[in-house]
Amino acid sequence: MSTHHAPDEKVRQFTVQADDDDIRLDRWFKRHLPQVSFAMVSRWARTGQIRVDGKRAAVDDRLAKGQVLRVPPGGATPERSGARVRKPLTEEQLEQADAMVIHRDRAAIVLNKPPGLATQGGSGTFEHVDGLLDAYAPSGARPRLVHRLDKDTSGVLLVAATPGSAAYFSKRFSTRSATKIYWALVAGVPDIREGVIDLPLAKQPGSGGEKMMVDKTDQGQPAKSRYRVIDRAGNRAAWVELQPFTGRTHQLRVHMAAIGHPIIGDGKYGGPEAFLSGSISRKMHLHARRLLIDHPDGAPLDVTAELPPHFAASLSQLGFDEADGEAVIEVPIRAPKEEEKALAKAHAKQYRKERRGERHGRKSGQRAPAGKAGTREEAPKKRGPTKGKGSQVPTTKPTTRPPAKAAGKPGAKPAAKRPAPARPKSPAKPGAPRKPR
Repeated sequence: MSTHHAPDEKVRQFTVQADDDDIRLDRWFKRHLPQVSFAMVSRWARTGQIRVDGKRAAVDDRLAKGQVLRVPPGGATPERSGARVRKPLTEEQLEQADAMVIHRDRAAIVLNKPPGLATQGGSGTFEHVDGLLDAYAPSGARPRLVHRLDKDTSGVLLVAATPGSAAYFSKRFSTRSATKIYWALVAGVPDIREGVIDLPLAKQPGSGGEKMMVDKTDQGQPAKSRYRVIDRAGNRAAWVELQPFTGRTHQLRVHMAAIGHPIIGDGKYGGPEAFLSGSISRKMHLHARRLLIDHPDGAPLDVTAELPPHFAASLSQLGFDEADGEAVIEVPIRAPKEEEKALAKAHAKQYRKERRGERHGRKSGQRAPAGKAGTREEAPKKRGPTKGKGSQVPTTKPTTRPPAKAAGKPGAKPAAKRPAPARPKSPAKPGAPRKPR
């Protein structure tokens, strides 16, 4: 945003605000002057028409809070660039949007999303949270979603109030530094009261990407969730606290079903076993109870969402006391950084391995002689003894061939390669005498 601006036909000056700190120059234009093309910004920078604190600037230079940006005539001011044609909301929609707010400040708008309301629109989905965001900013920059909840999952949903805070919060979610605590009712009672479910997930074939499954092959992506039993209703059901350490689609739902305790109301993954007889609601009993995340203004943001009516009623009918859950989540557990790094490293390693296999397969198919296409194994070269303590350990896997005999003398040169088969002798010239055998 700017603290001073002039009409489009005059040179304008903008002061870089906190939300735009460390942003690239071309990204600043895309955010505040979207009518100005990248080619135009590049030409202005190349000819010195764009100045930052009086100095020339390149399109990939990063801006800092408080710097003054000089922009030549053309484009539009940030205020006008943010304006767009917005679909008017009804009084009912405005009331619904206002009722969901549980916290609001300069950078964040935190909602308590009800079950049955989708986070974003899609095929056949016309009512969703994204369609209500205009209610929180009738003019200026539109609030942005930075994460999502399933349609039937209720609870804490964070919305960024400004473009700068959207980038800040998105980074916290992508680096797994945000702590998310869920409450759920599950069928049966886990034998182990507290544990970690570490099962890779992948999209189920034939589901159009709408359903996930446990996949322990190379195609599965690492997924880890912590669970803890808060209370139990005999052997019929349990009230559990869940914390995802990764963010896979339907992760908590698939993990709980995989250990034999599907979430109550989740027929998609639990089937008939996911529903209890009697007066217990058939709606999904999965609620994003609490979110703890760093805030751009300093103090961490810590918000809790009240339970939806059907979930609170089920707790009461099963004899659970909501206060028991509060004590459990007093100090949320964050995923160890070592584990987060290990998960990311393992996934990246697997990806590189697959790419190497593809390249090697293409090379082998082109260059290998007939009958030997595919992977090629080479015996490790022999090496003499090394100086110092210990000996060198080969990094290649042992092959099925017996190991070659060691050289007779230490430090001897590696054995020569197997000689090529001798070429057949050329036929004798006509009339030449043959040698006696």
